[in-house]
Amino acid sequence: MPIIKSAIKRMKQTAKRRERNVATKRDIKTATKAFMAKPSTSTLSAAQSEIDTAVKKGLIKKATASRRKAGLSKVAKEAGVKLTAATKKKAPAAAKAAPATKKPATKKPATKAAAAKPAVKKAPAKKATPKS
Repeated sequence: MPIIKSAIKRMKQTAKRRERNVATKRDIKTATKAFMAKPSTSTLSAAQSEIDTAVKKGLIKKATASRRKAGLSKVAKEAGVKLTAATKKKAPAAAKAAPATKKPATKKPATKAAAAKPAVKKAPAKKATPKS
């Protein structure tokens, strides 16, 4: 058991992360088993989604996910499940309109000295030269 404060904190963080990772891996396994038991488009989609989530969280590597998804697709093809292209859901109009209503950023001078300076330097006035 750690005695140092930082080691105690690290131990707590590790326990939380491990719990989270184990739960995500369990989700992958249950979704895959559900697909293997009853191959269908919905169960295939759910299994692939769980695998993608694990990659996004850095739990499994991209190549591992690709290999697992290829295996699922192979089983689906043998089972006669129609593989359809993934369709993206359209975002609601309110979500698209939100960035458009955002206020434009105003430029602020970095320092007070920059604010006091005129924007354009004036040319020096010509001195009158006396005629000889």
